[in-house]
Amino acid sequence: MRFSETELADLVAILRDAARVEILPRFANLAAGDVKAKSHASDLVTVADEAAERFIEARVRDRFGDVLFVGEEIFERDPSVVDRLSSAARAVVIDPIDGTFNYANGIPAFAVIAAIVEGGETTAGILYDPIRDDWQFALKGHGAFLEGPKQPRRPIRVAAPVPLDQMHGALNWAYVEGPLRERVLKGAARLWGGYSYRCGGQEMRLINEGGGHFALYGKLSPWDFAGSALIHREAGGYSARFDGSDYRPEHRDGGLLLAPDKATWDLLHDVLFG
Repeated sequence: MRFSETELADLVAILRDAARVEILPRFANLAAGDVKAKSHASDLVTVADEAAERFIEARVRDRFGDVLFVGEEIFERDPSVVDRLSSAARAVVIDPIDGTFNYANGIPAFAVIAAIVEGGETTAGILYDPIRDDWQFALKGHGAFLEGPKQPRRPIRVAAPVPLDQMHGALNWAYVEGPLRERVLKGAARLWGGYSYRCGGQEMRLINEGGGHFALYGKLSPWDFAGSALIHREAGGYSARFDGSDYRPEHRDGGLLLAPDKATWDLLHDVLFG
C-alpha cells in the first residue's frame, strides 16, 4: 500500500518534534567543538545534525516499523545504504538539517527534508522550515501543497515560463566539474540572474512556489532531492539529469536541472550546456 496522507502527517509531526527538541535549541548556540568539517572546510556537520537524525530514526522506527532508513549522517558511515534504495519495499530518507553551513553560522536559512521511496520510486516528499514552522509536501499523483499551524493548506505551483532574459533561479555550480562548469557559467550570463542560498531545501521551496524559474545542482543525494524533485513535479515542473535522463533516488551523479516545463528545460539546457 502506498504511503498515505495520514502517514505523511505523522512524519511531519516527527520532523517538527525533532526541530523543537534537537535543532532550534542549538541554533545560534553552538560551541566550537559542536561543528566539524567533512569533505572540505564549508561542508559541515554539527551535533544538532547528528542528534536530530538519531531522534528522527528512533521515532520513524516506532511509527513505521521495519523500513530502510537513509540519513545523510548514516551515509557518511555506510555509503552502501543508498544502493539499497532501488530495491527496498519502503525507505524513509532524511536530511536532518539541510543548509548546515547556514545553521552553523547562525543564518536562519535551513530546512529538514524527508522523502518516502517505495520500490525505487519516490512516493512522498516533505520540505519543512523549522523557523517558519510550515512545510511543502506532495504525495505522488495528488499535487503539491504548503501547510502549517498558521498556514491553511493551499496548493503550490511552479512559475510560468518567461523569456530567457527574465529567468532567475538557483544556480549551484560548485560541484559542476571540468569544461562543463565553464559552459554553465558562460551560459548563465544570458539569464537575468542566479543565486545560491547554500540550502537546497530553501531554494526548492522558492522554486516550487513560483518564486524563481529554475534550479541547477551538480551533486546529487537522495536526502536533498528525492523529496524536493517530487514536490517540484507535483507542482507542475519538469526536471531531468544533465543528459536528459530521468532522476532516480539512488542517483549520485549526473546533475539535476529543474524548470517550469519541458520546453523551458530544453532552452536552459541549450544555453547552459551548449
